[in-house]
Amino acid sequence: MEEQQSENPGFLKFILSKKFFIQFGIAAIILAVLFIILGFYLRVYTKHGNEQPLPEFYGFTLEELDSIGYTERYDFFVIDSVYDVDNRKGAIVIQNPLPGSQVKEGRNVYFTIVASTPEIVTMPDLHDLTVRQAINILAAHKLKTGKLMYTPSFDKNAVLEQFYMGDTVFEGDTLEKGALIDLLIGSGERNYKIPVPFLLGLTRQEAIYELNVASFNLGNEFYMDSIQDEFARVYMQEPMWDTDLPHFPGDSVHLWYKSDTAFDFDSYLKTFLPDSLQMDSLNTDSLFEY
Repeated sequence: MEEQQSENPGFLKFILSKKFFIQFGIAAIILAVLFIILGFYLRVYTKHGNEQPLPEFYGFTLEELDSIGYTERYDFFVIDSVYDVDNRKGAIVIQNPLPGSQVKEGRNVYFTIVASTPEIVTMPDLHDLTVRQAINILAAHKLKTGKLMYTPSFDKNAVLEQFYMGDTVFEGDTLEKGALIDLLIGSGERNYKIPVPFLLGLTRQEAIYELNVASFNLGNEFYMDSIQDEFARVYMQEPMWDTDLPHFPGDSVHLWYKSDTAFDFDSYLKTFLPDSLQMDSLNTDSLFEY
């Protein structure tokens, strides 16, 4: 116990000595220099401050990006593919990060490209289903509704036959994804007229769905500002939703589109009276005979 007490004064004397403070100062300077060197190394290694906006790669193939020299600046990875008849095979349709994102050279960029071969799906059985049910089931099987054809039958609004490219298609038949399926539908024993749905402001796919479930076919299409993309919305339709002329199942409705990036659809739709918008375009059972 006395030994320990005799050592303590020596230790206190040391940490209060000039020599200790000099050594402590030298150690602090060395640590500070090491931190500065490490920080500089990390900035160089991570290329801090060298971010640049990522170019837009939509529509290019990987081979084209390589020939341009982008593969020397970024690492590209294909994570998914989709079949799209409107785009060329191998074209990039989705990229992550998005164009314009601030990234460094060597950044991983992930793509979804157009598949070279179509996805194969199976045909469901639509017989005796209503038009609405058939359209929804086709969409669930990655197929599209084609032409709606009506024929006199006691099975009003029920699917009688299903066709692909003019031939009968049966349950379980294999088709390409997105194939158009034409439907033969019963119109009842007598002709009846149906209301035309209000389509203004809808996208193309929304308008086609509303037309089909209301028992109409898509007629001619016109793009008024030459923009055929996801921003196109219905600007005008013929016939109009408030027409006094009779229209029947299977009739066609023609559509005109404008891009909502260049046209104020919200203000445009407010110019129509509220009673013009109250029509239930989906209720094809509330029909009156003509």
